[in-house]
Amino acid sequence: MILGCLLGSGVIAQIRMPKVFGDSMVLQREQPIPVWGWAVPGTTITGTLGTAQVKTLTSKDGKWMLRFPARKAGGPYTLKISGGGAEVACKNVLIGDVWLASGQSNMEWQVKDAKDAKKEIAVSNWPQIRFLVVEHNKSLMPQQDIADGKWKACDTAHTGRFSAVAYYFARRIHQEQGVPVGIIQSTWGGTPVEAWTGKEGLLALPVAKQRILANDTLTTADFVQDSIDGLRFWDMVYHPQNNADHDVPAAAFDDASWSQVNMPALVADFGGPYEGVVWMRKKIVLPASFKNEALTVELGHPEMNYSLYVNGHEICKTVWNASLSHRYSIPAALLKAGENVIALRIAMLWGGGGLNPPADSIYLTDGITRISLAGPWRYKKDLESPLPAIRNYHCYPAMLFNAMIHPLVPYAIKGVIWYQGEANENAGFDYRQLFPGLINDWRQRWQQGAFPFLYVQLANYKKMQPAPSESGWAEVREAQAMTLSLPNTGMACTIDIGEADNIHPANKQEVGRRLALVAGKQVYHQKGIVSGPAFAGFKITAHRVRIRFADTGTGLSTRDGKAVTGFAVAGADKHFYWATAVIEGNEVVVYSDQVPTPTAVRYAWADNPVCNLVNSAGLPAVPFRTDSREGTTPP
Repeated sequence: MILGCLLGSGVIAQIRMPKVFGDSMVLQREQPIPVWGWAVPGTTITGTLGTAQVKTLTSKDGKWMLRFPARKAGGPYTLKISGGGAEVACKNVLIGDVWLASGQSNMEWQVKDAKDAKKEIAVSNWPQIRFLVVEHNKSLMPQQDIADGKWKACDTAHTGRFSAVAYYFARRIHQEQGVPVGIIQSTWGGTPVEAWTGKEGLLALPVAKQRILANDTLTTADFVQDSIDGLRFWDMVYHPQNNADHDVPAAAFDDASWSQVNMPALVADFGGPYEGVVWMRKKIVLPASFKNEALTVELGHPEMNYSLYVNGHEICKTVWNASLSHRYSIPAALLKAGENVIALRIAMLWGGGGLNPPADSIYLTDGITRISLAGPWRYKKDLESPLPAIRNYHCYPAMLFNAMIHPLVPYAIKGVIWYQGEANENAGFDYRQLFPGLINDWRQRWQQGAFPFLYVQLANYKKMQPAPSESGWAEVREAQAMTLSLPNTGMACTIDIGEADNIHPANKQEVGRRLALVAGKQVYHQKGIVSGPAFAGFKITAHRVRIRFADTGTGLSTRDGKAVTGFAVAGADKHFYWATAVIEGNEVVVYSDQVPTPTAVRYAWADNPVCNLVNSAGLPAVPFRTDSREGTTPP
């Protein structure tokens, strides 16, 4: 009896394999290949892969483990596992390089939502690049199998749903190395590094020990209740409560007692931290030229879910997606001469919500004339019932490791690519322990030595600051750079390709390329400059600071051909001022007339720094500081 490698839920077989094994999978080349599963205790298990055959005996707990000898890249092969009269077959198996792609939403961000999606998907015929997307799941205890996931080749039907960063990374590796590439994608947006680290690894870290011990009080009943509350939460976000959508958007509704805010504005402009639904209204008078004309409304860059109304009529209801267009047509029949009312029902969640600047991005138009929607709006909180609290247990320490990483061990891999850190923006100092802790934990569990661990340093994001200031994002970037002290780690700096108003910058092609550049040199032993200028030391001479850089290639320059920007200098008072910076060979000389006796220098030290220093490969200089003063996230 031959059974498919991935069995339907209604099929009971004597031999069972975890879902990481399946038709169209990629197995790691040039390493012993572990294959495992379950059967009746004491069963002799025979495995064949191509011409190789290995045998083992099922243990008392029903588990078996086979280790096939290392093979060169190639295929397709059929993997057969037999024993006790049953046989499991995995077909169309390739041997190549397998990379585990993990992290939060910027690694999860799909090709279909990223830059040039339609064009990229249309040409995504790469039968030797395969993805296994691990289904979201969380668990109190380490699991033996993932919830779901099947290997799929990259083609026009499937590529759009794969991680954009991982896809562009895999494509370049496949093109350059000429071998099949498998990506195991295990990602979940908005999650901290602790959620991806095993319990034992966290217990070894002073900053995490108490948090992981707190998990011991949780039960599956907590998960069930949180799921129920989560359903209620999203129902209330999507659907207005208390009949508010009938009364509040109407032109005749009296909003005179409401508070006022100047739009565009974000949640902090609405009176501080808030989680719930906010209603906003603005009255506008249409000019005579707009009479009997359908108009277009442009909302620019909203954050979170919202609904738009004109004179009481719903125009749209969205699920938040930064890549969506926020331009809508208003039928002429809904408009009237004189005063009209535009209303927004917008969710304020997780510290976000509102309309991002610039002011000229929100307006009404007939295609010729614009009416700005910037300026005073009336707003009201708590018109609807409070949202239920959800605990987001998937963000708790070890919860994702247990369900989405542990079941993958010890599947042979070439290495890991990682993009995460945004969810730890308020714990940059702790991240100095937490991130290396994850890497050490995974390496210990895989027992493959110090396999390559390549990661993305956080991109520039948020509002640009007019003066040098402290930054939680800069502190996470610093912790990421410090993690390079671990062996066989590599970092792709993306400080120049972020977007001020989008935590998910669209240009994932360049992120994947930069990760592949690092892999090319570190893993595949190619030559060349693969990362930007890195701080290598400094010397204070008179009123100037001379900064030395490594990885400059044939020399330093600026990305835009203008004067160097991004440097700040401070004296003994620790107050930083923007500095003049001049390139001299592989060094940059920094000074400020406001700091006659400098003691410290910072570069690109901000959430969204204005910086332009690059090397001869056009790669950006890595943010750094020479001081170690306490920042926004103290020890």
